[in-house]
Amino acid sequence: MNISLRALRYVVATADFGNLTEAARHLNVSQPSISAAIAQFEAEYGVQVFVRHHAKGVTTTIAGTRIVNEARLLLNHARDFGQNARAMADEVRGEIAVGCFWTIATHFMPGLLSTFAETHPGITVSLDEGDQQLILDAVISGRTELALSYEFARPEEVMAEPLAELRPYAVLHPDHPLARRERISLADLRDEPFILLDLPHSRDYFMGLFRSVGVEPKIAFRSRAYELTRGLVGHGRGYTIQNVLPRTQITHDGGRVASVPLTDELPPVRLVSLRLRRQTPRPAVEVFARHLKAAFSAGGIFEPGTLSPQATVR
Repeated sequence: MNISLRALRYVVATADFGNLTEAARHLNVSQPSISAAIAQFEAEYGVQVFVRHHAKGVTTTIAGTRIVNEARLLLNHARDFGQNARAMADEVRGEIAVGCFWTIATHFMPGLLSTFAETHPGITVSLDEGDQQLILDAVISGRTELALSYEFARPEEVMAEPLAELRPYAVLHPDHPLARRERISLADLRDEPFILLDLPHSRDYFMGLFRSVGVEPKIAFRSRAYELTRGLVGHGRGYTIQNVLPRTQITHDGGRVASVPLTDELPPVRLVSLRLRRQTPRPAVEVFARHLKAAFSAGGIFEPGTLSPQATVR
């Protein structure tokens, strides 16, 4: 291999920042050094990695995107190799990049990261949060090596390890007449204002629930913020549907909500860990994957009965 790891870092940084100047500033090197490394790389392998735009930075070509993704994986392995070699011990060390769906992160990650830090102090976790599409893109590109998310729209190149199934609940203001029932149906909510969590793939799941029972919801408000939907419910502006229920019924601004099980036979969401199929996990990533699996198993911090009243651990 005639290209150094340093040159690969220059290529990846340029792709991340879309600008030679910003990449040079981030890496604390000169811009000509990065330009020369990219030119050498393209000449060595006979492929154009970047398209240069006058005064507007650079973008990757189709081939360049694949090269950058592969380079990112190689750099991760090289970093892990160096850290393990320096450690000269059996203890697994290193930094891992983990992704997590926004609404899952606030509910599960504090406990997961805390217990992991206690049992594996030599491994540092870098957390990247986002919606489902951002999570999938990060896994495919190699920016994250493992992710905790749902199975929505999972491509074949991404593997999923089942962790739990979470059933949907109606979330209403506690003074709403329907909140006093033990169970309700989506048909009972037909004429009520619906507050939709409007995230990619999540919205399709929620709307699919209504279609499955022949109900057309009256959408009163859309939001990409999980807690905002709960806050609006707490102010009596409507109801929402949620699968991950906080352990408190108090919203961020002090309002209150009530969660009611649904009688309809509705599909749950599958909580899974995601990783790239063609990528061999580094030892530190494998350790975190096992930690996830254990956390959602019997005896774990999220064992059956602690997720929600109807959560099923796989």
